Amino acid sequence: MTLAYGTDPPGTETPPGRHIRLTPASGIRMRAVRWIWQDRVPAGSLSLVPGREGIGKSQLACWLAAQVTNGTLPGALHGEPRPVIYAATEDSWAHTVAPRLAAAGADLDTVYRAEVDVDGIVTGLTLPRDCEALGEEIEARGVGLLILDPLLSAIGAGIDTHRDRELRQALEPLARMADRTGCAVVGLAHFNKSASPDPLHLITGSRAFSAVARAVLAVARDKESDDGACVISQAKNNLGRLNLPSLGYRIESAAIETDDGPAEVGRLVMMGETERNVRDILAETGADPEARSERDEAAGWLRDYLIQHGGSGKAAEIIKAARADGIAEATLKRARKRAGIATTRQGFGQGSVWSLDL
Repeated sequence: MTLAYGTDPPGTETPPGRHIRLTPASGIRMRAVRWIWQDRVPAGSLSLVPGREGIGKSQLACWLAAQVTNGTLPGALHGEPRPVIYAATEDSWAHTVAPRLAAAGADLDTVYRAEVDVDGIVTGLTLPRDCEALGEEIEARGVGLLILDPLLSAIGAGIDTHRDRELRQALEPLARMADRTGCAVVGLAHFNKSASPDPLHLITGSRAFSAVARAVLAVARDKESDDGACVISQAKNNLGRLNLPSLGYRIESAAIETDDGPAEVGRLVMMGETERNVRDILAETGADPEARSERDEAAGWLRDYLIQHGGSGKAAEIIKAARADGIAEATLKRARKRAGIATTRQGFGQGSVWSLDL
């Protein structure tokens, strides 16, 4: 095919009504970042909570919903209870989601189940098709948090979630809707079967999931914990600090009253800051025999060191001494549980103390 000089190739002509819009940076209204969970979950943005099956991601979502509806979450909405929209597709609302919300202490009058009515047929949300209508409901009710449990189930059936460009067609309108309304959007995600210490590499589907999200809070079970505790770590934070302390939590049984009598459900209990982090836990899960041997040697070194120093010492000094003996900080931290070491925090900015349980 021969093109005449000065003509455009087929399909590249500018359609009527389409034009380039240029706005000077001086014309942009600058805004400070607002956090519904201080430094961890930004308002007006998409955040992800990825992890393995069965470690309480949905209970964490219910905990977040309860905090927002009660105005008790540290952040911009503290003291300002706001409604929550919850879209769940994997669990029954009657048997699981609503009971978990009740056990978490949520205001059930202000947590809304999200569904779509299509000519009398009720179905789940479909992205990006329902973004506009969803945004209207969020603005009308003053919703502070939208939970998609899991996010993958809300993606339109015609979109290949393993293709970056296709997935962005669903996620970017969702992110724009969040920015326009100021609502925080939290999507739950699953890890794939790969062995990697990087949580962002383990999210099932295209890398667009972690690329479009402004914050990622990865969760993992600490197999060295005596009570089956799990850990939340900030794996990505485009709008704030990444070096946030990890948080520990456990799932315990709670009894609630239903129309059919008492029922037992899982409830998330926060345990505060922990020096364990998801990246280290994932690295331990895929550790080879040589790495385990290094950890055993580090545990022995750590016990000997603390015995020689009266049974306790500042973490920073111990790490420095271990490094001088060729033991990496990450290996030393992974060895603490095996060595029987208890960790206690000192005052702000003073670090922690490691003590040997004699």
